[in-house]
Amino acid sequence: MRVVIQRSKAASVTVNEQIIGAIDSGLVVLVGVTHGDTSEDAAYLAEKIANLRIFEDENEKMNFSLLDVGGSVLSISQFTLYGDCRKGRRPNFMDAARPEEATIIYEQFNDELRQKGLTVETGQFGAMMQVQLTNDGPVTLILESKEKK
Repeated sequence: MRVVIQRSKAASVTVNEQIIGAIDSGLVVLVGVTHGDTSEDAAYLAEKIANLRIFEDENEKMNFSLLDVGGSVLSISQFTLYGDCRKGRRPNFMDAARPEEATIIYEQFNDELRQKGLTVETGQFGAMMQVQLTNDGPVTLILESKEKK
């Protein structure tokens, strides 16, 4: 799995001109699933995201986690995170898992975050979505479950 996390002051996702998910302070998480990802990958990244110290304390040091600050998550499925742009001018998405496989892992990931006590809003898997956010910092990080090994 590959995720891009963005610290956010506010964010929302719209489908067909209707807001279907919104958060105040927290993280926008773009989630990509590749072939062979498992519930173990989902659990690893959920744990990492919930406890990653990327929120500032009173001394402007990144000492607080999402759990510490009571932030929320806006989770957006994002198969394009596995786009390969090395050849030609059009990305190749062969490394992205098929929707049937990716949906299961994506939902497990969101459930893992919820089990940690986090509020999780989501987009709509496979839909054309518009995501709006106020990036806080900006702080943007990329995490991959395969790098844990």
